[in-house]
Order: sequence, then C-alpha cells, then structure tokens
Amino acid sequence: MQNSPQSRPTAMITGITGQDGCYLADRLIKHGYHVVGTTRKISSRRLTGLQQLGICDTVTLETASLDNVESIEKLIDDYHPEMIFHLSGQSSPRLSFDQPEETFESIAGSTQRLLQAMHRATLPSRLFVAGSCEMFGNSHQQPVTCESRCDPINPYAAAKESAFRSVRDYRERHGLFACTGILFNHESPLRPEHFVTQKIIAGACSISRGLQKDLHLGDLSSERDWGWAPEYVVAMEKMLSREQPEDFILATGKHTSLRVFVSKAFESVGLSWEDYVVHDKQFVRSHDSYHPHASVNETTDRLGWTATVQMPELVQRLIKARKKLDETNYSDS
Repeated sequence: MQNSPQSRPTAMITGITGQDGCYLADRLIKHGYHVVGTTRKISSRRLTGLQQLGICDTVTLETASLDNVESIEKLIDDYHPEMIFHLSGQSSPRLSFDQPEETFESIAGSTQRLLQAMHRATLPSRLFVAGSCEMFGNSHQQPVTCESRCDPINPYAAAKESAFRSVRDYRERHGLFACTGILFNHESPLRPEHFVTQKIIAGACSISRGLQKDLHLGDLSSERDWGWAPEYVVAMEKMLSREQPEDFILATGKHTSLRVFVSKAFESVGLSWEDYVVHDKQFVRSHDSYHPHASVNETTDRLGWTATVQMPELVQRLIKARKKLDETNYSDS
C-alpha cells in the first residue's frame, strides 16, 4: 500500500479500470488528488484505459472485490479518502438475465456494504454511486426525474434501483454524504467493443479500410440519450463538491435513434450505411426499443452542469479516435 502525501487529498474509485473510472482518475489527478483505485484483478488487459491516458503509474491500485464490509472498512481507514466514487459492478443488462444473482451482488450488494463501511469508518467520506436510467424501465411517457417511478425490466435495472434506494436510506437515516448520479448512455474511445456503439464505430472504420465486408446489428429504431463520457465525470466530481448531497440525472436530454448513430458513423468515413449494415435477429433485445427521456433542468439549475457534446459531434469524436488507434496499430504491425 502506498500512503498519499499529507499535502494531497485522496479520492477512491471502485472499478477504476472501466471507462468512467479512467477518465475520472485522470481528472482528479490533474486537480491534485492522490487517486486510489480498486479492481477485482490487475492484468495488462484491464489496465489498457489507464495506460492510454498515461496515468497507470500515477494511481495506487488495490485488488478488492468489495465482497465484505471489513475489507472495505480497512481500505477506507487506510487511505482516509475525502471522496469515494463507486463505479464498479456488472454493467450489461443483457448479461444480467444469465447472471441475476451475480449482478445483484456486484451492484446492490457492494453498494450496501460500502455504505455500511462508511458508516463505521473513523473519518467521514463523501460517496458518489453510479446509477442507471435502466431502473425507470420503458413505460414513462414524460421525461424522468430522480423522483420518477422505478419500473425495472431486467435484473441489472432491479439491482440499480436497490442501490439507489440504499443510498437514499443511508443519507436520510444516518446523515451520510451519499448521492447517486443516474447515468444515461455515455460513450468514449475507452468503451469495450462489445458495446454496440463501439461495435458500430469499429465496423465502419474497418469497412472503410477494406478489412470487413458488412456489419450485423439488431433493432435500429432503438433510441438512446448518448453523451460524451469525459464530460460526465465532471458532473460526478461536482456532485461531491456541493454543500449538501443530492441525486441528479446525468444526461444530454436529447434522444437519438441507433439508425441515426449508424448513419453518422458511416457518413464520417465516406460511406452509406445501407450498403453494409445487415439486420440480424440475434442482436435484437426484447423491451429494448424505448428508453425514457431525461429531464435535465434540475441538473442544469442546481448542479450547474450541462452536457455539451451531442450528436453528431459525439460520433465524429469516436471515429477520429478509432482512426488514430487503427493507424497506430497498423504502424506497429
């Protein structure tokens, strides 16, 4: 274990090797924080994002599974973090159907244990928990707020709702500075390729280079609120820098269909998507065509944060980053 210098505040990030964890760590380091990150295992594959941002040797990494309160409490007492960002957990709604128990434990269970450890710790910390718009389900006709009815339709969403309620419970009953950022979709070059947005970006670039013939996708009418991940970590930090804890919706407030996303991606590489995209039923998710719209008024007014990167700039940034990566890989081969 490395001890942070007395002059620097410490921030702890669970799931630091994920997209959000990497960008958040980079931001906090630039703001003078000693960043401690937890990950289930340390491997070269998991460290790719931190390496791409050039901060792998700057953060302190701890192997931790968050499966018991005592180990979490020891981490908190060892490092005395001013801020804790809980970003770890199973991240796929689709996978949650096959692994419902594991999904619930990694999301709701870990959040509950983290709250317990914070309540018992010797020094107070502030906690941000990554929530998800999935917990609202697909029945809302009006833009959702933090007070909207939860109607989860998959185990992942149910776990996120449970974590959300646990955070509120500990905040109200025990006075913890704990809050949930209800995240809508947000993308970056650090997204793994099993996410559909990165699959589209990688496919369009590969097809434009003659390395791939077509791209198999599911329902293109599906709509999402897509934002730029490096902006969203700014909101996370702002939520723990306020005088009082409060939950917020983190979204752009604008919906775009997957068809438009695909169209803009292929357009960015000089191609027409209709010539290359193949509809494939195996990629169609039930109950996936509709997601609720986000009300971002309170986030703008009370948090002072607004997502500025939207379509088509989002796609253009992703394409640019992918082209740069492909060129680097080609020159190294």
